[in-house]
Amino acid sequence: MRLRVLDLDASLPSQAPFAERLVSGRAERIDLAPSAASLRIMARRRAMDAFCGRLVQEDYARGVPEVTFYGSGDFHHLAAGLLRLVKEPVTVIHFDNHPDWVSFPPTFNCGAWVNRALQLPHVRKVVTLGPCSHDLAWPELKTGNLTAVREGMLEIRPWRHPPSRVLRDYDRGPAHRSQGGFIEWANLADGDWGEALEDVIAGVRTRAVWLTIDKDVLVEEEATTNWDQGAMSVAHLIEAIRLLALRTCLLGVDVCGDYSPPRFRDPFRAALAHFDHPAKPEPTPEVLRRNAATNARLLACFEEVFA
Repeated sequence: MRLRVLDLDASLPSQAPFAERLVSGRAERIDLAPSAASLRIMARRRAMDAFCGRLVQEDYARGVPEVTFYGSGDFHHLAAGLLRLVKEPVTVIHFDNHPDWVSFPPTFNCGAWVNRALQLPHVRKVVTLGPCSHDLAWPELKTGNLTAVREGMLEIRPWRHPPSRVLRDYDRGPAHRSQGGFIEWANLADGDWGEALEDVIAGVRTRAVWLTIDKDVLVEEEATTNWDQGAMSVAHLIEAIRLLALRTCLLGVDVCGDYSPPRFRDPFRAALAHFDHPAKPEPTPEVLRRNAATNARLLACFEEVFA
């Protein structure tokens, strides 16, 4: 395993789990602070191309499993850039409190990156696990990519969410059923976690799997993020990582969902952040220590499964 810290917002290098690995040479830091302003919340194509070009210079995705941490969930759309560098057909397993599936605007942004990933010819399917957010309420009005759900390219398994009101029919799949003007979802909280994971793995049709994690999928007691948070526990997440590593070929993992102050020079990005971020007080150092504790558990898990 190759552990990378993409330093975009200074949220990671000073955390004890990363600091000790950076000092000992068990992790690499890539300084991306100069380009962070052009990548946060959304990225134009030129900025995304430059980001991918920088990683190519760093020999990214060259045969060794990559584990990448990169700060705030405001940067989650960089996962689409990481996936661009994968060289074989891949299934993406996506842990998040949000589906990140909106079709408008059609840019690289943290609410739409799943669609950019699905446009890559080697990404055969995305499975999103854990949403509890309001993004699944009236999804057509919010331009959610229900076409991909109907076609089986996108599978969404909320942690807990009531049926979504829709105007059209979206058929049925392994994790949803459309009928009577609603989509009923296969809520993870209503069933056995292990059985749900086995069902997800049975639906993987590629040799390779990529795992992308936004820690806003976790309960607030175990993570502090820039976004509203879900109801999954770290224990559930670690159980899933271990099973996926055992039963599939994990090419790489990327993790975001740490906290950093959302400060912008660009008025457009500032407006997006203002309207999209929930109203939350800036966390205290004590509250932020939740992230270090959770990251330590995730790092130990990755070191175990990739040993």
